[in-house]
Amino acid sequence: MKATIKRVLYFPLTKIIIGIVFCFSLFVLIQNFVLKPFFYTIIQDENIAKPIIHCFSFLVLLAAYYYLFRLYDKRKITELSLKHLPKEMFGGFFFGFFTISLSIFILYLIGYYQAFSISTAQYSIKFFTVLMVAALVEDLFHRGLIVRVCEDWLGTNITLVIAMLVELQHIFNPNSNLFSLFYYLIWGFTMATMFVYTKRIWLPFFFHLGWNFAQPFYGSNLTGLNDMGSIIQSKFNGPELLTGGAVGIEDSIFTATFLLLIGIVLYYRAKREGKIIKGKLFKK
Repeated sequence: MKATIKRVLYFPLTKIIIGIVFCFSLFVLIQNFVLKPFFYTIIQDENIAKPIIHCFSFLVLLAAYYYLFRLYDKRKITELSLKHLPKEMFGGFFFGFFTISLSIFILYLIGYYQAFSISTAQYSIKFFTVLMVAALVEDLFHRGLIVRVCEDWLGTNITLVIAMLVELQHIFNPNSNLFSLFYYLIWGFTMATMFVYTKRIWLPFFFHLGWNFAQPFYGSNLTGLNDMGSIIQSKFNGPELLTGGAVGIEDSIFTATFLLLIGIVLYYRAKREGKIIKGKLFKK
């Protein structure tokens, strides 16, 4: 009986479910019943209180994941290792921002993007901290948990397919279209390869953060949302396939192509360095 319970408890799908349910529940409970009541009591201005709440929520989520799997797996939590954090932080953010910037530059050259002015009046730190928490939720669970557990169990190649399919949940985002389907598959593949290559969440997380920050920075919608502020007041005009339309610049064929190229390069680097594994299921 004990052996059966242990097999169920340590079955990969069980780990994923427990990890998501426990960590996200604790995150939501502490944010809504501890952090918000406390900080809204001592700070009247929501534009100040919300970024602080987001930052503490960020730490709560990391701590919940770290201590859960320290106890659960009885191992070092290498996916949260800070060993190469500066390189992965600055490199990831730069390349995420640069990839969007490259698409914007191409649209500018062909006359489909116009910038009128630059102002931070329509962008607050609150928007950035929202992006920070949202990116962590996705990267911690999708890459740090689902990709990590599935790769160890099923191997890298099958896991990459799973990672692509998991991202299809975004198809329900506002203004998603048929091309968005392909973009989300590419996003899942490339973000998973970042984790496969480094075995840490930081490169995909900071790439994600730079990617998400760049879009409202240039005045684009973000994943179909048009209420995330802007720094450059601009106008997009031209075919939706090129500009991304109401979804935003991330849905542009240019951006999707650059993202796919990044994923392919990382996959072949991982393969060359022996980081593509078979998984325990196929080693038996």
